[in-house]
Amino acid sequence: MPTTATAVPPTVTTLTPQEREVLYAVGCGLRDAEIASALALPKDAVAGHLARILAALGLRDRAAAIVHAFDCGLVIPGHGPREATNTRPRAVARPARAPQIRISVLGPLRAWRDRQPVDLGHLRQQAVLAALALCPDRTVSQQELLDGVWGMEPPITKVVPVYIYRLRKILRVEDSPDSVIERDRCGYRLARGAVEVDVTHMEGLVTATAAAERAGELAEAVRICSQALDLFRGELLAGLPGPLAELERLRLTERRIALVQRKVDLQLRLGRYSEAIAELWALAMAQPLNEPVAAMLMRALCRSGRQADALSVFDRTRRRLADDLGVPPGPLLRRTHQMILRGHEAELGLTRTTR
Repeated sequence: MPTTATAVPPTVTTLTPQEREVLYAVGCGLRDAEIASALALPKDAVAGHLARILAALGLRDRAAAIVHAFDCGLVIPGHGPREATNTRPRAVARPARAPQIRISVLGPLRAWRDRQPVDLGHLRQQAVLAALALCPDRTVSQQELLDGVWGMEPPITKVVPVYIYRLRKILRVEDSPDSVIERDRCGYRLARGAVEVDVTHMEGLVTATAAAERAGELAEAVRICSQALDLFRGELLAGLPGPLAELERLRLTERRIALVQRKVDLQLRLGRYSEAIAELWALAMAQPLNEPVAAMLMRALCRSGRQADALSVFDRTRRRLADDLGVPPGPLLRRTHQMILRGHEAELGLTRTTR
């Protein structure tokens, strides 16, 4: 089994410099032909390097190597060699030192410097930092910060530069004169490669999940998807004021739900019905009006031979929709209900199991 899901980031010091460059390029999502072009290597040499990397690090496949590159800090999600306007890389950059500042937005806003938590100040100041962390690849203007943090009640004084100054001091790395927050003529942004943000890491894991699924490695895709879900901890952006925080709570909640649904779908395809049902029950309790989740739970229960429980899920969801929203079940839920009543499991994409 791969060992990337450890508390301490895995090391790549056992690799040669050339192998580290190949692993970096693999982690950035480059194909063998692109790696060969960027590193001036024969294409078959790239495959040989990758095979030795997998053996040296105890990894099973390319998808596991991608996750390993993220986990050990060799690749910073969103900062690979691809340009938005290019289809081929110009060059593979040398791996940089892992960021010493980490910021978490998938829960209450938190930050660490050299793995030590730091005090980010009062809530409005935290909200300014959250706005920068949620836009890691672009500059955020002062007006955007005012609109996102204060909304229709902007401050009387120019507090944004004051908050930025304080955050720069709080997040300064002691052995570096540079700040992790940069300013240009358009506004402010987190310095590229200087900060690790959990939401960016999560999106990198989502990409790796898709790669594993395309490769037919469904169990590996479930494992990587679980890593992405584990990054969500507690109430999103808890207590932070402003329209931006409110919108991001909704967006990230929907992102988490979509990830759970993706994981469950993979579990069902692997025949892990009890695991899938447990995940869906928890999600259905948290989202009682979510019809796609209810339909997935009904399908999973039916697949495990629990038709009566599947029908009770429909009845409960129908009552909640009527009581809370005054609407009947939608087409998806009604169709799932009818197919279960008629025993048309094939139409649900299901086969009866005795597990």
